[in-house]
Amino acid sequence: MLTKAIALAVAVALATASAAGCTSVQVETSPTPTNTSTAAVTATLSPTPSPSAVRTSPLTGLPEAAPRPILIVKLDNTRNAQPHAGLAQADVVFVEEVEWGLNRIAAVFSSTIPKRIGPVRSARISDIDLVAQFGQPAFAFSGAQHKLWPALEAASFIDVSANKGGTGYSRDADRRAPYNYFADGTTLLKRADGKESGTADVGFVFSDESPPGGRPAAIVKADWPYAAMRFAYDPAAGTYRVGMDGHEAIAEETSQAQQASTVVIQYVDQSDSGFGDRGGGHTPLLKTTGTGTGVVIRDGQAWDVRWSRPDEGSGTTWTMLDGTPMPFRPGQQWVVLMNRKTPVTIRSAPTPVPDGTASSSAGAARSSSPTPMSTSEQAHGAAPSASTAASR
Repeated sequence: MLTKAIALAVAVALATASAAGCTSVQVETSPTPTNTSTAAVTATLSPTPSPSAVRTSPLTGLPEAAPRPILIVKLDNTRNAQPHAGLAQADVVFVEEVEWGLNRIAAVFSSTIPKRIGPVRSARISDIDLVAQFGQPAFAFSGAQHKLWPALEAASFIDVSANKGGTGYSRDADRRAPYNYFADGTTLLKRADGKESGTADVGFVFSDESPPGGRPAAIVKADWPYAAMRFAYDPAAGTYRVGMDGHEAIAEETSQAQQASTVVIQYVDQSDSGFGDRGGGHTPLLKTTGTGTGVVIRDGQAWDVRWSRPDEGSGTTWTMLDGTPMPFRPGQQWVVLMNRKTPVTIRSAPTPVPDGTASSSAGAARSSSPTPMSTSEQAHGAAPSASTAASR
C-alpha cells in the first residue's frame, strides 16, 4: 500500500506540474514510518523559464548574437570585374551611378567579413552621405580624385583606404588592371583598431511574411546610359537572381548567381556634383536624405513605397502608401539608387527582357523610358568616355 500511495502522489504532482506549465518536479518522501500506511509526499514545482528573445541583425533580419563591426567596400561591377569576390557575403549592397552613366557598388559587410573582397574601386561624393547612416564604419576604397579628399577627410567613417596604407590590399596577377585590386576584409578591420561602429538600426524592418497589396514582379530591369541591372525572381529559392550588363552576376565562391532577398528601388534627386574624372566625365550627386518614393520587390511581388531620411546621421525608413512600415525579406538586401526621372521596368511574367531595350507590352510597368540601347555590350565597347571612366 505504501508503494501505491507514493506512486499515486507522484502522478498527481506530475499532472499538476504539467497543467501549471512547469518543467521539473522534485518528490520528497519521509523515512518509512513504523506504523502508517501512507507516505508524506511534497511536490516542489519549478516555473518554466520564459524563452529569451532572439536578437536579429538590423541589416539582414537574420539572427545575430551581438552587434558586429561594419566594413563598407566600394566595388567595380562592370563585366570585367566579374566574378566578384566576397560580394555574396555582404549584408547590404548599394548600387549608385557614377561618371559616363556607369555604376558602382558599395557593399556593406558585418555578419561575415570575407578575407577576399573585390575588385575594389574608388570613392565618390555620394558615398559620404550614404555611409554616414551606419555611424562610423570602416570604409575601404582604392582612392579618389584629389579635389574630393578634403570632404572624405571630414567624413564620419574610419578611412581604411589604400590612400592610408597598402596593408590589406593586393593585386591579383590573374586579372588585368584596374580589375585586379582586392582587399582582405579582416585585415582592414584590424586597421580600424576597434573604432568602427557596430550594427545598429538603419531603418529596415523585416518579416518572413510579405504584406498584402503587392503586384506581380517576376523581372525588374534598371537602366543607365552605359549600364544595366536585372533581377529575376527564382520561386524555388524565394530570391531574385542578379544580372549585370546582360549576364548573371557571379561569384568566385559559388557557381550560383548573386541572390537578393529584397530589391529596393530608391528614387533620388540626381544632379551634377561639380566633381569629375580626368577624362571629362561628370560625377553625379545622388541625394539620399530627405523624402522620396520607391519600389520594394520581394517574394515575386512589388510594392510602391515612400522613404524618409531626415539627415545624414539617420537611417532610411520605408513605408507603404497607407503609412504602415514596409517589411523586407530577411537576407541580403540590394538597394538600387535611381534618378527619379528614370523609372525601372517591372514585368509580371518571366519573359526575357533584352538588355537596354524598352518595351510597351502589357507585362511592363513603366511611366517613361531611359536612353534605349541595343545591348550593354555595345555601350561599354563603343564609348571612349565609358572606357575612360572604367579606369577609375
